[in-house]
Amino acid sequence: MAAPLRIQSDWAQALRKDEGEAWLSCHPPGNPHNYTAYPCSGSGLSLVSELLPSMGVAQNKNKKSIHISCPKENASSKFLAPYTTFSRIHAKSITCLDISSGGGLGVSSSTDGSMKIWQASNGELRRVLEGHVFDVNCCRFFPSGLVVLSGGMDAQLKIWSAEDASCVVTFKGHKGGEREVGTESKMLLLAREDKKLQCVGLQSRQPVFLFIGSDAFNCCTFLSGFLLLAGTQDGNIYQLDVRNPRAPVQVIHRSGAPVLSLLSFRDGFIASQGDGSSFIVQQDLDYVIELTGADCDPVYKVATWEKQIYTCCRDGLVRRYQLSDL
Repeated sequence: MAAPLRIQSDWAQALRKDEGEAWLSCHPPGNPHNYTAYPCSGSGLSLVSELLPSMGVAQNKNKKSIHISCPKENASSKFLAPYTTFSRIHAKSITCLDISSGGGLGVSSSTDGSMKIWQASNGELRRVLEGHVFDVNCCRFFPSGLVVLSGGMDAQLKIWSAEDASCVVTFKGHKGGEREVGTESKMLLLAREDKKLQCVGLQSRQPVFLFIGSDAFNCCTFLSGFLLLAGTQDGNIYQLDVRNPRAPVQVIHRSGAPVLSLLSFRDGFIASQGDGSSFIVQQDLDYVIELTGADCDPVYKVATWEKQIYTCCRDGLVRRYQLSDL
């Protein structure tokens, strides 16, 4: 992957001011300590591209996105600012979130010990799900959008009704070890903390393959019936083909920050990392879409509904991005 371009997390607000300033940097791959920082100035929401003589700059009319290219480093990124931010859902870091199949509801968990269901359009609280003894690690809607699955540090899996917040079923005794699971067709994918990515047949219960990565696997997702992605603690994103899993199709490495979330999206994927970066890669685009706003705080999870993308972060905020802004 080309050299990542980075921009000040609050660039949209900074450049909205008269004579406002924001920074932009370019990090060559394989040499993270050698990078170039460029000053950017704004005047009435208009970026002064003359200060970036080696770059191409194009800004969206609604000022929510800006497209910057750096031909010297073969880098091109479109930076997208949040459409809106929800700050009152949780009091502390938000570790996981999901959006219902209809796009109306969100569910999230936090290090403040709470798990809540909220209105996806405005963040208004709808339900509080209480019953886990310790922190909730993960939460997800069932396809119906009316049922929620959660897993916590108390080694319990719980199934909840989104309508009345009642706990319907509790599974106990899980010992942990898997950080995330993914399913596709008749296969189950396990991202494990012992550097192993394991694929098992759901019907046969027999191993399909076992891949050894560079570090603990944090997340995984299927891109299709044969292609998959898995992210590691040391910043690698492995793309594998289950028909020939011994050698990766490609390994993407943007930084050494942990890859915390991977999500199949259209003809590509969305990833988030522990350095605050979230980005979208699409086969039909020659640039990367960067979701900005998190100021070096880990972005733990990404969820989508149609053209809307939601992220949750250590800073306690849920950010909603509108892809129509592009």
